[in-house]
Amino acid sequence: MNRREFLLAAAAAATLPTLSFAGKLFAAPPGSPRFLLVFLRGGYDCNNLLVPYGSDFYYASRPTLAIARPDPGNPDSAIPLDTTWGLNPVLRESIYTMWQRKQIAFVPFAGTHDLSRSHFETQDHIERGQPLGETGRFRSGFLARLSDQLIGTPAITFTNNLPRSFQGARHDIPNISLRGNPRSHFNSRQAAILTRMYQDTPLAQATADGLALPKTISQDLRDEMVQASRGAPSATHFAAETRRIAILMRDQYRLGFVDVGGWDTHVNQGSVRGGLADNLRNLGEGLAAYADALGDAWNQTTVVVLSEFGRTFRENGDRGTDHGHGTVHWVLGGKVNGGRIAGEQRAITPKNLLQNRDYPVLNDYRDVLSGLLGQLWGLRGSQLQTVFPQAQPRNLNLL
Repeated sequence: MNRREFLLAAAAAATLPTLSFAGKLFAAPPGSPRFLLVFLRGGYDCNNLLVPYGSDFYYASRPTLAIARPDPGNPDSAIPLDTTWGLNPVLRESIYTMWQRKQIAFVPFAGTHDLSRSHFETQDHIERGQPLGETGRFRSGFLARLSDQLIGTPAITFTNNLPRSFQGARHDIPNISLRGNPRSHFNSRQAAILTRMYQDTPLAQATADGLALPKTISQDLRDEMVQASRGAPSATHFAAETRRIAILMRDQYRLGFVDVGGWDTHVNQGSVRGGLADNLRNLGEGLAAYADALGDAWNQTTVVVLSEFGRTFRENGDRGTDHGHGTVHWVLGGKVNGGRIAGEQRAITPKNLLQNRDYPVLNDYRDVLSGLLGQLWGLRGSQLQTVFPQAQPRNLNLL
């Protein structure tokens, strides 16, 4: 099959834009493991995903952003997962359903020990998967090294360009762009119409906040929030594309990567409404659609959702959060040992924060992922050291 034939076949099968591929098409063995890494670019606020409702400090730290403690009479309150943690209620119909089926686990206090708090440095560090301070193999990504170990396991990235995590492979990796068209700002006439439309309704304040946002963010900050996504499509676009992704992962590919932008929430972040809640809702719906479209193949699928870092535990003066450190990873799939909070944890108090501002990292992403990937494909210790040099694989019984 030549490049043109493959482009036509892919377009007909999945109606996806812009495929770049220079190698041969291989069919994966039926029933073989599938792995998809979902990278949330921009540093998402894990504290309003996995809500530490057992901590009084959480409520003291977030006077406008905190999500209410579980209350059966309040649909906007956190959904209790255990006696300490709750889930943002915007995920009730998607991720919480997976939790009830024990098909998702959360790993809090996770991430890298990189303390630069730079989107770009930390994203690059995670995608390389190399020890902190290692500079010798800048264009060698951990998924590329993993792909080299998995002979006969076709890999693909759902990105505009080949991400750093897949750079340096000894064979060609195809990439498919999911980038959507950027949404234009409302002009003054449109803004006036929207204001009148929602006047004297519960959404009046949210509408005013949304329309005021471009005026309240400095140009430098606005540029940073866009750049942090590195061209990744928004969560809204992700939700529309996951069924198409599933077609290719179900029928042809076994190792995949997709990134989702829009998580840099410095201003007017919101709690159960607002930009973060919308992103989480769309992400959850997209992942649920992905699982549904895979059908029986969901039972051979593992998905990991991560971000470069978390956000500051305390909200800032602009009703948002700033660059933090530790975050929460998601691990989901048909055979995941879910319905639990995994990994090392600690009580959330001021003295337990890193530098009095962030979640500490207690579960290093390289150790957690090497343990998980070792289980998934039965990799030997030497193979895992090739993928994650100097890592100490941790088996969190996620599979």
